Amino acid sequence: MLDEAAIPHGMHLIAGEWEGGGASFTSDPAEGAGHRFSVGTPDHVDRACKAAEEAFWSYGYAARETRAALLEAIADEIEARGARITAIGCAETGLPQARLEGERGRTTGQLRLFARHVREGAYLDRRHDAALPDRQPLPRPDIRMMQRPVGPVAVFGASNFPLAFSTAGGDTAAALAAGCPVVVKGHSAHPGTGEVVAEAIKAAVERVGVPGGVFSMIQGGARDVGTALVQHPLIRAVGFTGSLAGGRALFDLCVSRPDPIPFFGELGSVNPMFLLPSALQARGAEIAKGWAGSLTLGAGQYCTNPGIAVVIDGPEADAFVEAASAALAPIGAQTMLTDGIAAAYRAGRDRVAGTKGVQEVLTSMCDLRNATPYLYATTGKEWLANEALGEEVFGPLGLIVRAATDEEMCEVALNMQGQLTATLHLDDDDVEHAKRLMPVLERKAGRVLVNGFPTGVEVCDAMVHGGPYPASTNFGHTSVGTLSIRRFLRPVCYQNMPDALLPDDLRSV
Repeated sequence: MLDEAAIPHGMHLIAGEWEGGGASFTSDPAEGAGHRFSVGTPDHVDRACKAAEEAFWSYGYAARETRAALLEAIADEIEARGARITAIGCAETGLPQARLEGERGRTTGQLRLFARHVREGAYLDRRHDAALPDRQPLPRPDIRMMQRPVGPVAVFGASNFPLAFSTAGGDTAAALAAGCPVVVKGHSAHPGTGEVVAEAIKAAVERVGVPGGVFSMIQGGARDVGTALVQHPLIRAVGFTGSLAGGRALFDLCVSRPDPIPFFGELGSVNPMFLLPSALQARGAEIAKGWAGSLTLGAGQYCTNPGIAVVIDGPEADAFVEAASAALAPIGAQTMLTDGIAAAYRAGRDRVAGTKGVQEVLTSMCDLRNATPYLYATTGKEWLANEALGEEVFGPLGLIVRAATDEEMCEVALNMQGQLTATLHLDDDDVEHAKRLMPVLERKAGRVLVNGFPTGVEVCDAMVHGGPYPASTNFGHTSVGTLSIRRFLRPVCYQNMPDALLPDDLRSV
């Protein structure tokens, strides 16, 4: 139970001021009583977006040190509220304390990583082609270029990461680092957690002395709030992590605007693993055990959950199926993030189980907000004939695809949709087979890994968390790592510009 001082006040943060009133909704936590929260409206959206645009005229042109200081201050203020965040986050989501504390560390770590990245300045991609007044047949003007912030950004909080992909998560950190004010639509699955993090951002904004409009958060609201946000004429880009259906609807709204804007959605992925013959023979049981742990981690509620394992049929495949079933069988029920996610998981289970050519390997019983593991198997031929088997089931459900030959395994890979990740399990004798798969996997996934499991997404300079549709809506970008700042920047070229009119960061180039 929450301490009285930790009970949420249930208001929106609009340009540095808490606002409530009007309609309200009650949160539906995994543990304890729900709390009342004000329902967002298009009017909240309009005022937040106008405040963000006003703030952009100063914050977007502020020194890099100011932006870095803000990011570090947000990290400090989140840590100062760590116990409150963990208490309400655990109650709302059902996630264990260690998971919330680890996610908080990731959230503050990526804020500080972006502060370093901004200070270093390499992201500006500054270029200078000096004038060539004597060039024939025509002289060349002085031309300089650098990346500039796009303007106010809308961010939609994710259900499965109440900290790292939500209020002060990766999208918010990248946008603020770029110089873009942010308007967050909080997720109704963890509104209290979002409120405490918004408090931290508000305190950081005041401490650093940037305009209040740099950050706003709007709680709850019906679909009209999300529609109003992505279609507001002052919003210049959108960051989203969530379902394929929800992301596609917002993407369509973004591109249907009179002035279309980029929608950076991280949507869905089955993250296939390809177990090559020598590795399967030598380490099949070990890989099966590791897969079971990865598949069920956090009740399978990770966007990089490896839901499909592809093997070549034979005795080693039989042994792998048995080992995977044995590893999954003792794993009990886990609480899912929301009743809706739990219901969708059961619907996905029924869809897979009801598909022609699918064999039940491990079944269990789950109801209400609980999830238990399921394991199914099919042939490569049946998988290729049933497109629905390639769709994500968000939860601890695994499907083993038994390809008849090396060539059919490659055909399965070629017919995969876009993925966040693809994994090769291989030994030295599998390298030639892996060489045939690599060109396909590079085209299908944003991250290709070997002899591991993809559920750990390192926050660093080289990470790519994105991929061809439907993994994400823009395969040229990432939502994790410092490269994600590029989503909220655009190149501007300056020709024959006097130093007095150039951005400070470009004068010395």
